[in-house]
Amino acid sequence: MNAQPPIELHAEPGHLMRRAHQIAVATFHEVHGREVTPVQYAILRALLKEPGIDQVTLAQRVALDTSTTADIATRLEKKGWIVRHLRPRRQRSLELTDEGHRIVGGLLPNVNAMNALLLQGLDPAEQETFLQLLRKFVRLSG
Repeated sequence: MNAQPPIELHAEPGHLMRRAHQIAVATFHEVHGREVTPVQYAILRALLKEPGIDQVTLAQRVALDTSTTADIATRLEKKGWIVRHLRPRRQRSLELTDEGHRIVGGLLPNVNAMNALLLQGLDPAEQETFLQLLRKFVRLSG
């Protein structure tokens, strides 16, 4: 049996992606505080772009399963940030409330600063390559 020794931990893609996720979440909270989570932010941004979309479509837009999306939507509704309207066939459409607009509007001005922090170790060409590769990876994996 020709078993090769495992590669170093810091060369494993899964480990590097987990670390990148930790860094992204920590940077999000550093810039935006802890009132909103990164997943809640994604949902709020999706609803800002497409008010009134149904929960299934929202789940697809933010790459979550439908039950997780429904749980988060329930929490956001309790916070007063979104409203859910019952549609035919038990579907729910979602939209931001005035408070939800205020919350996401308060986050948007700092998005570029957060992105700059995340990418600060890369030169502009590396940043573009990195983002292209991330987009390609999530399209192939999702």
